[in-house]
Amino acid sequence: MALSLAINLPPPLRDNLLRLQPLAPQFQFKFPIPSARIRCSSSFNHISLKMVRVTPNNNPLVCHFHTAQFGGVRRRMIRRLWCVQSQSASSSLFSSTSTTITNNTKKSIVLLGAPQVSTIVLDALLTASALPHSSFEVAAIVTQPAARRDRGKKLMLSPLANYALDRGFSSHLIFTPQRAGDDTFLSDLKALQPQLCITAAYGNILPTKFLDIPSAGTVNIHPSLLPIYRGAAPVQRALQDGVKQTGVSLAFTVRALDAGPIIATETIEVDDHIKAPDLLELLFHKGSKLLIAELPSIFDGSARVKAQPQDDSKATLAPKIGPDESWLFFDQEAPVLHNKVRAFSGWPGTRAKIQAVDKDGQKKTLEIKIITTRVCSHENEHFNEADDIAFVNGALVFPCGRGTSLEVLEVQLPGKNVVKAAAFWNGLRGQKLKKL
Repeated sequence: MALSLAINLPPPLRDNLLRLQPLAPQFQFKFPIPSARIRCSSSFNHISLKMVRVTPNNNPLVCHFHTAQFGGVRRRMIRRLWCVQSQSASSSLFSSTSTTITNNTKKSIVLLGAPQVSTIVLDALLTASALPHSSFEVAAIVTQPAARRDRGKKLMLSPLANYALDRGFSSHLIFTPQRAGDDTFLSDLKALQPQLCITAAYGNILPTKFLDIPSAGTVNIHPSLLPIYRGAAPVQRALQDGVKQTGVSLAFTVRALDAGPIIATETIEVDDHIKAPDLLELLFHKGSKLLIAELPSIFDGSARVKAQPQDDSKATLAPKIGPDESWLFFDQEAPVLHNKVRAFSGWPGTRAKIQAVDKDGQKKTLEIKIITTRVCSHENEHFNEADDIAFVNGALVFPCGRGTSLEVLEVQLPGKNVVKAAAFWNGLRGQKLKKL
């Protein structure tokens, strides 16, 4: 869709504007219009101009506008057109001695993140910045460098970077420093003059020289009720512990790990069967709404006044999960194993070794990923021997510690797709299963 601008401008400015028509055929300039306002429309996937207004006074001409998302060619075009990056009144594009173009007054935000949940925050910020009376814009994205992922080991951008590109961000406004303290990156960040930086599962430590840049500070969306579960895996560790209640915290970032003053929190009840990826997504949706609601107080400084310091004596840690933690041991009670399956869902997953025994007594060890479970009330009378794995009502039933039983509803063999327990059982063709 073409972008239409209807502008009433003085002739010198109008003439310079019209000279850009061949450079940007998607723009349609219409003159003259009695009103001094620019009316604009654009394709959502290409350009989103949130507010464009030109008010020609006798001297000077004042221009206010905001752009939230657009591609590289269009961004350079708009920069040239509106002189966003320059305060100079002697721009080659607008060379009228009686005309001055001033920058937009929207506060700039820089978002730092990487995984899929970070896109929830970016989407919320872009949606809010598009509202008529929004006071901010998303000026840039900071994310992890491209990395080799999946079986093909292809070099891939982070989910946040991909989403930002899909929403029209220019690649030169998506920063991927190896470290947040890199001098080149910090120089580029300073040039943006951000009022606020927001972290959403960014994953890198922010040094003091980074934290000193945004005038309103850096705010973190942390998916726990701080000070509990500080660290890299708060949702996973909470589910592993079997919590019945958790939440999300909005807190200022300081040099200590997740220890900054808390601006606001929201508490939710935890379902017994929710898995870590789903809970993480839910908490970042809640956290995004909390952030949008608190942005005015963050910008005007009142959030600093009301923010509550954390009680370090109540702090608990949520350390990063290692792949060696993924093994299940069935001497533990079924609720403990069920919580671990939920907590480690997605990555690294949970694994177990079992034994398949054919009619001739030949034994074969199988390594399976256990995808979905539930705690059941089946007594051990279902098992002929203590290490037998039964099949009851569509589930593999594992005997566990203290007479408890775990129902396994979905499994996955190496290199295969996830299947229901019934399909897995049928594929055994009469073999018996035993736990190891």
